[in-house]
Amino acid sequence: MLLLLTLAMAVLHSSLVLTVHLLEHDQDTSVPRGWVHTGRVAPSDRVQLTFALKQQNVDRLRELLGLVSNPDSPQYGKFLTLEEVTSLVHPSDLTHKVVWGWLQSHGVAACHTVLTQDFLQCDTTAQVAETLLPGSEFHRYRKGRRSVVRSPARYSVHADLAQHLDFVGGVHRFPTEMQTVSRAWTNGARHEAKFHLGVTPVVLRSRYNLTAADVGSAENNSQAVAQFLEQFYHPADLAEFMAIFGSGFKHMSQVARVVGTQGGGKAGLEASLDVEYIMSTGANISTWVFTNPGRHESQEPFLQWMLLLSNMSSVPWVHTVSYGDDEDSLAAAYMMRINNEFMKAGIRGISILFASGDSGAGCRHLTKGTNAFRPSFPASSPYVTTVGGTSFKNPFQVTYEVTDYISGGGFSNIFPMPDYQLAAVSAYLKGTTLPPKTYFNTSGRAYPDIAALSDNYWVVSNRVPIPWVSGTSASTPVVGGMLSLINDQRFLKGLPSLGFLNPRLYQLKGQALFDVTEGCHLSCLDDQVEGKGFCAAPSWDPVTGWGTPNYPSLLATLLDK
Repeated sequence: MLLLLTLAMAVLHSSLVLTVHLLEHDQDTSVPRGWVHTGRVAPSDRVQLTFALKQQNVDRLRELLGLVSNPDSPQYGKFLTLEEVTSLVHPSDLTHKVVWGWLQSHGVAACHTVLTQDFLQCDTTAQVAETLLPGSEFHRYRKGRRSVVRSPARYSVHADLAQHLDFVGGVHRFPTEMQTVSRAWTNGARHEAKFHLGVTPVVLRSRYNLTAADVGSAENNSQAVAQFLEQFYHPADLAEFMAIFGSGFKHMSQVARVVGTQGGGKAGLEASLDVEYIMSTGANISTWVFTNPGRHESQEPFLQWMLLLSNMSSVPWVHTVSYGDDEDSLAAAYMMRINNEFMKAGIRGISILFASGDSGAGCRHLTKGTNAFRPSFPASSPYVTTVGGTSFKNPFQVTYEVTDYISGGGFSNIFPMPDYQLAAVSAYLKGTTLPPKTYFNTSGRAYPDIAALSDNYWVVSNRVPIPWVSGTSASTPVVGGMLSLINDQRFLKGLPSLGFLNPRLYQLKGQALFDVTEGCHLSCLDDQVEGKGFCAAPSWDPVTGWGTPNYPSLLATLLDK
């Protein structure tokens, strides 16, 4: 009798284990440095969950993106509308029925979806959320003035639901952002700089050969920056920046549209930099600012931006984003789904650019005495154009460029190397001295794809001109602005937008770009690599990509079809 009871209990336990599934089993749930735990939330506290519903026809989406992005394809530039994307990827009726039924059975009714029907965002109590997601336990954390609600324990869903969901947002990931810094300030005190020059719109136009005539004029053109975590620009800063640095070329001094909540208080240096340099490089082009402060404690601001792109039929053609997280801190299922969202944008003709990061090759400590490089996402996504950074060889003059030692770059540990870059990356791996191969994945998606100056910028923030601001957060809007200018000329010729640029960029094999061949970026401080990551080389390299734009040549090359 005892044996039968034991067997029955074992079978019951086995069936219970099989009834739940961890959607994000590899998600890092540790609390990042700087966040302070303030206690578990009350059962009645409200949380907001984002359910990523399984999409249909993802393989077809990938195939079509390749066709509309390849200049050799008859379908090049024949982009889809958001409505056509919806018809392609929207979840099945069964998925909607199962997920909605599950939510309603728990009394969750305050939900809204997006036009593509593949996300549900629901408001509920912490108690109900923990019932929906067994294993989750919501706590509140604070960092400065910011407060978030997250679960330090992994969540699960019933196995019957797992086949209908990719992930649930608002449970684990803490907000992150790239830190743009001014090298003129340290610990709040000003120090003497080594020189008194810096990068301004005039310097950029001189280096990349833009003339006063290289400004926008097409009515149907627009560009955008995305900002997160209480990073706001001030209209007065933009106006002052243009008054000081915008002479000599036609420009706009006001943002055309803010999507989201533009808060008060102090302007963010990152936000000021993004807006001022996309609008001075992509001059006289209508500019939008997507601002997602993440004021709801359980929101993921980056995910909120992704949802906006799936919910707007008309959006700008170029988006630049200075945001990133360590690949190893994110669940593979989450990153795969975000890649689908990038593909949805690319197939609509939208160009998405991400900063490559400011940690060089990065460094991850695996075991005692064993390290590896640390790639960043979304920089490592195969479906975005990633922008690295450079410096002038001589900071006093507009000279040729060398690598900026902070420029992020490397090889993904998650995503395989896409076909469009196989030849270029293989040539680099065979033709130069490399770090030990135990430090990186030679078969992974390699980045960045392109670069621009990222060192010693002038920015106006809170009505104060600030010198020596650095980071790939600077180079990204500069490249984005130039792509917007090229789109402008394409529209005037009756051509479509550039869309997802990478397949065409790699076909150019460095044509119309200034090759950067000097310098290395930083990495692990250990005995094997001694702080040195990858180094620049002729043609493509994982520090500066194909190099920096020679605008008139790039324009001519990208206007031929």
